[in-house]
Amino acid sequence: MKRILIAIITLAFVAITPLAFAADVAKIGVVDFERVLKESSAGKLTQKDLRKKGEGFQGKLKKEKDSLDAISKAFEREALVLSPEKKREKEREFRIRVNDFKKMQEDYTKELRRIEIELINKMQKDVFKIANDMGKQDGFLLIIERKTAGVIYMPSKVDITDMLITKYNAKVAKKE
Repeated sequence: MKRILIAIITLAFVAITPLAFAADVAKIGVVDFERVLKESSAGKLTQKDLRKKGEGFQGKLKKEKDSLDAISKAFEREALVLSPEKKREKEREFRIRVNDFKKMQEDYTKELRRIEIELINKMQKDVFKIANDMGKQDGFLLIIERKTAGVIYMPSKVDITDMLITKYNAKVAKKE
């Protein structure tokens, strides 16, 4: 009796095992967000906006630096005829303006970085939503981001970045 039971279990196992391995191959996709940022129309617009803001900040900083240079040259010319007390006062005022200039530089750098992070996060949210929709529609088992997941190697057929950029450009075009 035991032999018959073992034979039936073995036969069932041998018959079922190939079915488990005959399942569909898992469909996996990899997205390179950096490429999306560089090549998509929204990414290019974002970079353009950031450049424009940066140039605006640079213009303001250049104007302030030119003003500081003019004050410095005027002080050098007047230094010989000023009283020691007046000279210290002018030097103090100049140091205050220089410190204000440095603070302005830091503030502009922080503001630009904040804007960049905000725009990239918004883009990333949109791109990940599109990737999620692609995963559902196209039957992907898994879609991962190349840098975050630490992908070292992948065959090119797994990279769906171009397809995602196309869909993202279409979505952005509809908004405009």
